[in-house]
Parts: sequence; structure tokens; C-alpha cells
Amino acid sequence: MKWDTIPEMVLSSADRFGDAEAVVDGPLRLTFTELVDRIRVAAGSFAQAGVEKGDRAAVWAPNSAEWIIAAFGLLTAGGVLVPVNTRFKAEEAHDVIRRSGAKLVLSQPGFLGQEYLAPQGVPSIDLKSDFLSSGNPFERKVSGGDIADVVFTSGTTGRPKGVMMNHRQTLRLYSEWCDLAQVREGDRYLIVNPFFHIFGYKAGCIASMIRGMTVLPMAVFEPEKVFELVERERVTVLPGPPTLYHSLLEAGKGRDLSSLRVAVTGAADIPVELIRRVSEELPFESIMTGYGLSEAGTATASRPGDSFEEIATTVGTPCDGVEVRIAEDGEVLIRGYSVMQGYLDDPAATAEAVDADGWLHTGDLGSLDEKGHLRIIGRKKDMFIVGGFNAYPAEIEGFLLEHPAVAQAAVIGVPDERLGQVGKAFVVPRGPVTEEKLIAWSRERMAGYKVPRSVVFLEELPLNATGKVMKDLLR
Repeated sequence: MKWDTIPEMVLSSADRFGDAEAVVDGPLRLTFTELVDRIRVAAGSFAQAGVEKGDRAAVWAPNSAEWIIAAFGLLTAGGVLVPVNTRFKAEEAHDVIRRSGAKLVLSQPGFLGQEYLAPQGVPSIDLKSDFLSSGNPFERKVSGGDIADVVFTSGTTGRPKGVMMNHRQTLRLYSEWCDLAQVREGDRYLIVNPFFHIFGYKAGCIASMIRGMTVLPMAVFEPEKVFELVERERVTVLPGPPTLYHSLLEAGKGRDLSSLRVAVTGAADIPVELIRRVSEELPFESIMTGYGLSEAGTATASRPGDSFEEIATTVGTPCDGVEVRIAEDGEVLIRGYSVMQGYLDDPAATAEAVDADGWLHTGDLGSLDEKGHLRIIGRKKDMFIVGGFNAYPAEIEGFLLEHPAVAQAAVIGVPDERLGQVGKAFVVPRGPVTEEKLIAWSRERMAGYKVPRSVVFLEELPLNATGKVMKDLLR
């Protein structure tokens, strides 16, 4: 690895890629040279605003060129980035911002009809104002072991916790990610994954600066806009949650998607059928599935040359320098350089997550095959027990998605007097089907204890901003 810190890598992109396009955001088009100039000036703005080395600042805004300039400008000023989830309501965001100790907040008022104002006592700056362009070019020395960012978990399992990562970890991991995803200089990367999440920020913005890809930030996922951008800008790289590829398959017929080359997806419950259709019906040459979490970044990934079946049914093998093992109760454990430096101001939660031997307890259930491929079975907390048998929602959902009339499916366990718990399915149909027929079809394909006892049809599943189904809302 050529660099020790994220600012060092980002600033060097001007020399490495010069006049190539770095960011295309609506009418705004910036070369790498222009982007780096703006980042240096933004660093001066943060320094003028009183941000010292190690100070934290929050960015609470959708994907945009300004988000990139603010984030890298803050790091160049020696600050620590706290990205805030744009789907949080004011109270949730204020809790995260207060606990992060952020010195100031950059936000975009009016996005999604929300105010996006910082909590009382924390200076709030409009990301789209002239703040970022008001400084003098500036750079502050940081080192690879310094904390670079505090990314709060999505909070699907309780109060969000702030995950601390340093510069060196991030650079090493996402340099490897670029190789595994088979991205290359000159690629055009439409980033629909939110920048507040590691998929959008690290496997998106940082990977693009490492490799010399053009970033096309997308503030809100709208299938029609995706098609337009792919056609007009000749997008080559389009990662996203499984729902993104559902949209391409369902609504993309008749559109010119021929430029698309690289797909990357990740979720505990990617249906085999979806990956099969993406590979057969869309122009992607490379499809990578991976498994990652805020606490360890991308931990495993499929490899070029993996069989179709391996890409579809597993999340690949561990990244270089990362160990994966399965605990006795089936929980996936991870150890290696990419495991977080801890939860911000929460030594108790850190000790609970990372044991004395350095193993991170992920809360996911999985298994390893003889070639070392990891299969994710589901969340430990999602598993339910039917008459003494363990039932895994992700597995049942995979079966349901093989039904031609099922577009999306989510399964939860609900109380049952006789069996303790039974499965309940929530289905977004793509064709006519009844509850009785789907249950009967399931009985022919899976063991009795796995068959959902009831089916609710919905127009859409409740998703969080990273495309994960919010099962607590279904409960």
C-alpha cells in the first residue's frame, strides 16, 4: 500500500489522475485536480471554524459532490468524520451527534422534507452554502494509526454505537476491495449506497479515489433516474443492495444498460435466483457478493473465478489478513487488522463485541464449507425455533423467491401455542398468487417446520437506507 493516511491518498489523486473526471453531480463536473483543490480549501474552512486535530465533525446529508469535499476536507484538516444517517428523524440524529461530541454539523436542510438542524449548542452549517469554499488551502499532518471516522451502526438491534476505524485499516481493506471487485481506472461508478454507510463511503468514495473512478453520487434511489444516468453517463460500476438489481431486472427492459460491467452486492439473504438472473439477463461481466459490517468493513468476498453457485450461495472467502471462524452456537466470528478500534466512549459494549482473543462477535449465524466459503444463515436474533427445530428466515426467504409470482419476501417468527413459534411471511408479489397456494407450494419444497403458517401480501417491504428489511417494523 502506497499511502499511510486517507488525505495522503486523496490528495495524491490529482497527480495520479489529473484531468480525468472525478465527480459528476448534475451539472457539476470536477476533474481530480479540481476536486483536490476544493478539498484543500475545505480543509482550510474547517481549520478556520476551529476544528483541531482529532476533533469530530458530523455530515448529515445525502450523497453529493459537497459531501465528498466536506468529508475529505475534514480529514485533510486532521478532523474525524462522523457520517449521520439521513433517514434518522431529528431525535435519533441529535442523539448520535451529541454522543459523537461533534464540534459542528454540516447538513442539507429540506432534503426529504426534513429540517436537518443540529442539536442545540452545536453549530449547524448548510452543506450547500459557501462554507466549503471560504477557507485558504490547508493540510494538517495525521498518521495512519489515528482515528479517521466514527460510523454509527444502523441501530436495527438497539441504540446505534459509534464504530472507530483508523486511516491505515481503511486504506488497506478498500485497496483490496478494488482488486476483488475488479474495478479499474476510468470506471464510472454510480453510487446509490448512502455515503453515511461504509458501502457508500468506503467501498464507494474511498475506493474511487484509490483507483481513479468517476463518482456519480445519487441522493435518492429512483429506478428511472438510475436508467437515465446509466444510459447518458455510460456507467460501468453499479453496486447496491439486492433491491437495486430487482429494479434493474423488473423495470430496465428496453433500456440501454450495455455499459454496465461490475455488480457488487451484499446482504444476509441474497436469493440464489436473483444472482442467477442478474448474470443471465443483465450485461454485468463481474458479480461480487461480499459480507461486511461497520465493525470490520468488508470481511469476505467472492473471488474472480468462483463458480456461479459459490457467488450465488456464499459471501466468498475472507479478505487478506482477516480470519473467520464459526462459534459453537453458529455465530460468525472475525479477527484481523480490519476489526474496529472499539465503540466510541463505550468500553463495555466494545468488550462484549470483541473478546479477549480479538475475535469480533458479529451477531450473524453462518457456516464454512470445505473450501472456506462463508455462508450467512441469518441474524442470531432472527432465528426462531419451531417445535425444537431451528428455522432461519434467510433460508426460507430464498425458497419463497424461487416462486415465479414472488418478487420479494421477508420471514419472521411469531408465537404459536402448540409449536412455540412458527414462520410468518411478508411477500411483495410480481404476479397473481394466494396465501393458500403459496403455503401449499412451500410444503412441497421445504421441511414442514420451515413452511410459513401465514402470508401477508404487501406493496413494498419496509427497508432502511442501506436496503436491509426492517424486520422490527414487520413484527
